[in-house]
Amino acid sequence: MNTNNLTRVPRGQSGAALMVVLILLLVMTLLGLASLRGTLMEERMSANLLDRSLAFQAAEAALREAEAAILANGRAGFPAIGSGACNGNLCDQPTEAEIGDGFVPRSERDGAYWGDAAADVGDVAIQPQFFIEYMGEAPSWPRCDSEIPQHPSCLKPRYRVTARSTAADRAQVVLQSNLAGS
Repeated sequence: MNTNNLTRVPRGQSGAALMVVLILLLVMTLLGLASLRGTLMEERMSANLLDRSLAFQAAEAALREAEAAILANGRAGFPAIGSGACNGNLCDQPTEAEIGDGFVPRSERDGAYWGDAAADVGDVAIQPQFFIEYMGEAPSWPRCDSEIPQHPSCLKPRYRVTARSTAADRAQVVLQSNLAGS
């Protein structure tokens, strides 16, 4: 057996295969990191969508509860018309002085008029809250208030219901509806 052939290094090789493999490994690592980053972003987006959906459902439950209370009780428990005051979560329409130049709607303020809804949302969201504003009387159909004689059911009380909920202290949802009382 000839040992000279085993120890001899071929002359044309200079380690190019090692460099090619290292560059391919670097490219694959960068692709893996980009894919991981995209997956993390999608996971955050789906978590935010879940939080918003839970907050929306809780706020809508509070909104429906308030509307049912209006239809059942009417103006019972509201403060005097024209006072602009609130009695718990039942408020009169804002006065001209309150509206002024720097008016901020009640829905954008924290105040004692926000009341907790009875809707059970478990541990997934902060207890939804709502308040009801009496907005005065308005025509039930167009121009019925200009008819002579005026129909007895022409003018009906109008209410604005505002509900809010925050899911996991991240997604906040505020909903409003207008409702004609009976």
